[in-house]
Amino acid sequence: MSENRFTAENLRSQATAILQAWGMSHAHAITTADLMVETDLLGVDSHGVSMLPQYAVLRRNGRLRLDTMPTVLRDGPATALIDAGAGLGHVASAQAMQLAVDKARAIGIALVGVRNSHHFGAAGVYARIASKQGLIGLVTSSAQGILLVPTRATAPVLGTNPIAFAAPVPEGSRNSPFVLDIATTTAAANRVKLKALRDQPVPAGWVVDGQGAPVTEPQAAKQQVFDRPDGGLTPLGGSADGGSHKGYGLSLLAQVLGGTLNGGAFAPLHNRSHGPGDPANVGHSFIAINPTFFGEPGSFQQDLDGILDVLHATPPIDPRQPVLVPGDPEAAHHAERTRFGVPLPEPLERQLREVAKSAGVPFILQAIGRAKKELHDHLA
Repeated sequence: MSENRFTAENLRSQATAILQAWGMSHAHAITTADLMVETDLLGVDSHGVSMLPQYAVLRRNGRLRLDTMPTVLRDGPATALIDAGAGLGHVASAQAMQLAVDKARAIGIALVGVRNSHHFGAAGVYARIASKQGLIGLVTSSAQGILLVPTRATAPVLGTNPIAFAAPVPEGSRNSPFVLDIATTTAAANRVKLKALRDQPVPAGWVVDGQGAPVTEPQAAKQQVFDRPDGGLTPLGGSADGGSHKGYGLSLLAQVLGGTLNGGAFAPLHNRSHGPGDPANVGHSFIAINPTFFGEPGSFQQDLDGILDVLHATPPIDPRQPVLVPGDPEAAHHAERTRFGVPLPEPLERQLREVAKSAGVPFILQAIGRAKKELHDHLA
């Protein structure tokens, strides 16, 4: 499917206008739009501006608040806890990761938790906040959606519950920072949504029905994930033979560390006692580690750089497809999209036009060209 491209600044302006019209403060709207568009520049199309139509539905149904202010509930030397006010998680999450970085600079390692949050976009953008400042970042999160079918099960119980890790390389290195940003399902739910938007088949192993059979037709797969009580997304690994118990375990780990630790909800239990309009109480955890507490300044970055060099030099099966490390696809997307614009599927364009109209703001997206090809699919 051919797609129009848009500049990052154009997308930021449109997203900011919509978020402000929904009641978000100007400063918070700018921060949220920046994080969403940065996600698109990195090639994580499932978690950027494509989320706006979904946020519009949640807001209309009373399940999302936009005029909230994050509040620091507890603050210690190496820990803190933030209440996101039942709003979108972007602002509270950026605040939490930066607070963890500031604490880790002084004490070596810090964890800042967030409770009473909602969808926060892509976990990797927050881990990158730490790596850009020379620290290691680790992010986990629970989720509102009940989408992951545990190994041996027929119905979903857990969310896509992401895990992200980012580590810095020396300034000026030819390597990109090591950034692992993964859903704990074989594919994130919103990637299934994007397949449906683009009318592309869903790879076998992403989605299963209530009998465990693969669902590959895009519209049927989207319905299976978002609308049906049985079946859903497979844990990372796809099947028991492929090691899906590991993805199932990682999803539970992210729930416990990102959600339960901070007083966040476990969606199946939460839904039994709360109405559909009650806050989702999603939880996130943000960990920052200062490498200088464990070695000489700069030694960690140099050692990691050497590891990445070895991996890049590993002989590939196909010379036209060299060995990559986590973070390479996103870096390639960022360079290409900064230069040529971010591609949006035409159905998403139409949805954004409707979102802007219903919000009472002008639709200001102006295409600058057509997308001719896509780079490597995102690793998550």
